[in-house]
Amino acid sequence: MVPVKVLSYNIRSMRDDTDALARVIKACEPDLVLIQEAPLFFRWRKKLARLASASGLVILTGGGTAAGPAILCNLRATVERTEDVLLPLTPGRHRRGFATAVVRLGGARLGVLSCHLSLHEDERYDQAGMLLDRLAGMGVDQAVAGGDLNDRPTGRTFRRLAANLQDCWAAGPMGGEHTWTRSEPHQRIDAIFATKGIEVLGCGVPTHLPGITEADMRAATDHLPVLATLRIPAN
Repeated sequence: MVPVKVLSYNIRSMRDDTDALARVIKACEPDLVLIQEAPLFFRWRKKLARLASASGLVILTGGGTAAGPAILCNLRATVERTEDVLLPLTPGRHRRGFATAVVRLGGARLGVLSCHLSLHEDERYDQAGMLLDRLAGMGVDQAVAGGDLNDRPTGRTFRRLAANLQDCWAAGPMGGEHTWTRSEPHQRIDAIFATKGIEVLGCGVPTHLPGITEADMRAATDHLPVLATLRIPAN
């Protein structure tokens, strides 16, 4: 079993305190970061690269090419392949996409997907089905997916994902539960999911970690991050 730390974080296009954002990410010491709302417009690649560098990471894939989702990683990860996927566009609504990759960490081979699902219930539910299909088609035994679901655990989109994957918070709650809003967190709309063979050691808002302050988490962006500590079967 290979230990892996996965962070999911909606960074609101880096419109807030990017120094605080980088401090939070760095303090989590993640191997993989599933980003939502990466910068999309003017010099978006440079902005995302600056955040990755300040956090001690590199860009793996995504950003503007995935309509917002991105994946960062540390140098422990060996990249096998990446693919950015644009989802069907409903006229008058935001374009959505997935950032995906297959990586090797130690002796483990892992599929990775970052998502930001629709604000509209029916579209969001369909996108959850596309997410499951994408994971099934990645040709890996184990995978993690995470992001801003725009849905609570009682919602049918969240329940669709949790019926097929492990909801890491439910499997190993650690730290805080609620990710929205940053000032008065009362909803869990951001989550990390893992395939059934992955052991979840703990998952939640990393309020307990040294180096993370409430002030930084409130200043960094409008969501709170989710950190999962996992053990992946070697293959």
